[in-house]
Amino acid sequence: MKKFMFINRKAPYGTIYALESLEVVLITATLDQDVSLVFMDDGVYELVKGQQTKDIGIKNFSPSYRALEGYDVEKLYVDQASLAQRGLNEVDLLVPVEVLDTAQMAELMAQQDVVLSF
Repeated sequence: MKKFMFINRKAPYGTIYALESLEVVLITATLDQDVSLVFMDDGVYELVKGQQTKDIGIKNFSPSYRALEGYDVEKLYVDQASLAQRGLNEVDLLVPVEVLDTAQMAELMAQQDVVLSF
């Protein structure tokens, strides 16, 4: 088993990065790999509660993050600085996460076999 870390850096809508990342995470998890998911930069917006996408004509896939536990994806991390820069905190997010500072995030990344950024 390899340790895979997926880093989501893009806003959830306007590009395909966030949705593609979610799909790759689910595929990797079904292959019984150790999966971690990190949200930083504008990627933290993927987890914000109450998103409304009807007016932009795109399906809101953010609630899908609640299903990750069913795929044994339980290691969700958020960059502390990214949250703070966007005026967000843990209570604004859909799912439980571990908030890490820069040093903690670097240490976690160093422990991975594969790191993919979206």
